[in-house]
Amino acid sequence: MPQLHLPIFPSGLTYINNQIGVEKKDGRIYYFHGLLPVFSHEEKDIESFRYITSQLVQAGNVSQLEIVKAFGVSCISVKRAVSRLRKQGLEGFTQKAKGGTAYVLTAEVAGRAQKVLNEGHSAGEVARQLGLKVSTVRKTTGAGRLHKKNSILRRQSCCCKQCGTEQK
Repeated sequence: MPQLHLPIFPSGLTYINNQIGVEKKDGRIYYFHGLLPVFSHEEKDIESFRYITSQLVQAGNVSQLEIVKAFGVSCISVKRAVSRLRKQGLEGFTQKAKGGTAYVLTAEVAGRAQKVLNEGHSAGEVARQLGLKVSTVRKTTGAGRLHKKNSILRRQSCCCKQCGTEQK
């Protein structure tokens, strides 16, 4: 898996080229066009860094190579950020990554899976019969949405939030 190269922000004003400068001051990064400040962000805000440097490249104020040399980031990360700006605009840098969802395991499929588990079959057998991934069945069993046959008796006296039953 590739390693993220964090940008290196030198303290004091440093010129990326003869028009654009960057300065690190009190944990913030300031970008200047000549003497005019154009943008700032927190030092650890990588998405803002990617956004502003992509804007500078797209506007023709700096080249991708100048960004790579000035901040010590990888060439491919700059290319990807510029591509993301062109395709998605600002939203490409502000949206949170979508998490995985269990669309496969609908209420109907979960009911059929529970019936097969109640018959004493393993998670692998349930997955094979219903055309699911074994990991899907195991994860939902581990999360308490499905219960193995041998755990049904234990579940009746359980008072945990995971299986939703209360002790009587």
